[in-house]
Amino acid sequence: MPVEVLIVEDNPVARAFLGRVVRASFSDVQSIDEAGDLQSARQRLMRGPGLGPHGLMLLDLELPDGSGLELLRELAEHRATKIVTTLYSDDEHLFPALQRGADGYLLKEDRFEVLVEEMQKIVRGQPPLSPAIARRLLAHFRQGEDGQAPRVLNASTRPQVPPPDLPALTPREREVLTLLSKGFTIREIAGLMGIKWFTVNDHIKAIYRKLDVSSRAEAAVYASKQGLV
Repeated sequence: MPVEVLIVEDNPVARAFLGRVVRASFSDVQSIDEAGDLQSARQRLMRGPGLGPHGLMLLDLELPDGSGLELLRELAEHRATKIVTTLYSDDEHLFPALQRGADGYLLKEDRFEVLVEEMQKIVRGQPPLSPAIARRLLAHFRQGEDGQAPRVLNASTRPQVPPPDLPALTPREREVLTLLSKGFTIREIAGLMGIKWFTVNDHIKAIYRKLDVSSRAEAAVYASKQGLV
């Protein structure tokens, strides 16, 4: 169905993985273009005809030069199908993405077959949603059953930012940090958690950024202070 595809993802291994997902999902893909950051994505969209109305864009939210939400906002009126592909399943990432025009939301850590199955929903006019995301959306809207309107996070309703000594690590990131501090390699962590090694790498990148550290040793010190090891 989508004849032109743009994958916006800074991890080259993840880009290749998503490219395989796209090729397995659609038989009529004419071209797959790639961008590692927002600037490159904008340049590719401006070059030539860009993505047509039947095009498909897979967009990571955490990019080296900004958030994928910026590009979603810029392309709000574009008819191409825009799918977020990310590690983040929390409300603070999910709802802003949907509010800015995302047509689907997939977790890169899902199995290959699951991603292909969800991607193929585009042909049937259904939104591609990872199972965990679909469950989160159901839980969110069920909040309205007690007579209260469902809560959508915005700048005024987001949880308070934790103090500097307790960065907002996700449960997955804490699990990776614990194993990393115990001396496991990236591939060993991937095997223990049942996820791809490049997904572990992305988790580590997020951990380093949130903790403001640049090495395994510094991260291990934090984990020790928090009683994670």
